[in-house]
Amino acid sequence: MLDAMAKAPRHRFVPKEMELYAYDDVPLPIGEGQTISAPSMVAIMCDVLDIKEGNSVLEVGTGLGYHAAVMSILAGPGKVYTIERKAGLAERARRILKELGFNNVEVFIGDGSEGLPQYAPFDRISVACAAPEIPDPLVRQLKDGGKMVIPIGQYYQDLYLVEKCGDQVNTYNKGGVAFVPLVGKYGFK
Repeated sequence: MLDAMAKAPRHRFVPKEMELYAYDDVPLPIGEGQTISAPSMVAIMCDVLDIKEGNSVLEVGTGLGYHAAVMSILAGPGKVYTIERKAGLAERARRILKELGFNNVEVFIGDGSEGLPQYAPFDRISVACAAPEIPDPLVRQLKDGGKMVIPIGQYYQDLYLVEKCGDQVNTYNKGGVAFVPLVGKYGFK
């Protein structure tokens, strides 16, 4: 995990005026009302997901692509599909990831609460924005044995691990967190 984070230069995924703070363990503003998660939160989410080499990973909430970059290293030859609703952020993320050689990451613009059914099923799903509840489309897009990590709640949020085992879905509360809201059909309006 730490090796993967060391290979993803966080200072490249923040606005120029934030570069001085890029390695502080805090979320930082990246524009358009969005933030990049604190490094410790990226580590926690990746650890909870237990991403393996060759995994197919969906990320909801690209931001500028830092978390996707870390997951792409962990997934090795696997693929990371990341979706961002704000076109300006998605285009910047696409450019940064390409410049840095993260060629196994594909950036999409759209409603992340609906996932990317055309590329499903996924081994892992990472949601970097808080939902009112676990979105059904994302659960349906998980492979059998797949895992999702997602913050749930509006004002007070908890991070949940969701594991799909056949027709059964198990959830585990991993503690309190603070994220921007998931906006979309299965998110907040």
